Amino acid sequence: MSSAAYYERIDDHRYKPTPHASGAWSSDEQHFSPLGGLIAHALDRHIGERPGLLLSRISFDILGRPALDECEISVETVRPGRTIELLEAMVRIAGRPVVRARAWLLAAVDTTAVAGGPDTRLTPPESLAPWKMADAWPGGYIASIDVRPLAPPQPGRTTAWVSTSLDLVAGEPSGPLASYLALVDTANGIAVRESPAEWMFPNVDLTIHLHRQPVGSWTGLDTTVAFGPTGQGLTSTVLYDIQGPVGQAQQLLTVRPQPGR
Repeated sequence: MSSAAYYERIDDHRYKPTPHASGAWSSDEQHFSPLGGLIAHALDRHIGERPGLLLSRISFDILGRPALDECEISVETVRPGRTIELLEAMVRIAGRPVVRARAWLLAAVDTTAVAGGPDTRLTPPESLAPWKMADAWPGGYIASIDVRPLAPPQPGRTTAWVSTSLDLVAGEPSGPLASYLALVDTANGIAVRESPAEWMFPNVDLTIHLHRQPVGSWTGLDTTVAFGPTGQGLTSTVLYDIQGPVGQAQQLLTVRPQPGR
């Protein structure tokens, strides 16, 4: 692959995915993990040099199949404010909306005196062995990441670190949050309950809440997957960085047999 990045910029609003962004369910569509990071990157560019507001929640609704093709991202401010602001981003491919994202920005205030919550830290990734996730999943994105589970993955339950050496967009820096978020959607693939060769369970959304801004180059995923009896599933993840918990993520799954099964 010629590019050491997931995307190449075409102009201010358009991006071309590289083969590294190809998905696990189909090689001719984008894996949502880097696409989610790209949306966060576009939101960062829209916010610009405005100190004092922190992205604290982002929700993605996947409206259609994200083909491995040129995508356009538009961003608008839905609810402006000095202490609370709401942004919306829309991703279009071939003129068709495929992802709508909404992000709440909250004012940065010094709350050190009352800060608290679970303070468990995961075993550092440097002391863990890599797991070849490509043995379970195809696609350029899966092949591009370094996955280090704390213990052997179990059906419906895995805790793992994820990192990548690739840039999000070729030739330009990405903020630490966009780089962190670009790995979160991996959660749905690290703790599979059933073989993806026999069952499909793609997520139709991804919602992330943060109580702290993540630091470092590793995304920690403490993931549990549940399947219900009527075709719905839920991937629930506590998010970590090297300093401890930073928030939570939820993914709603549509569960159904692979065609012909």
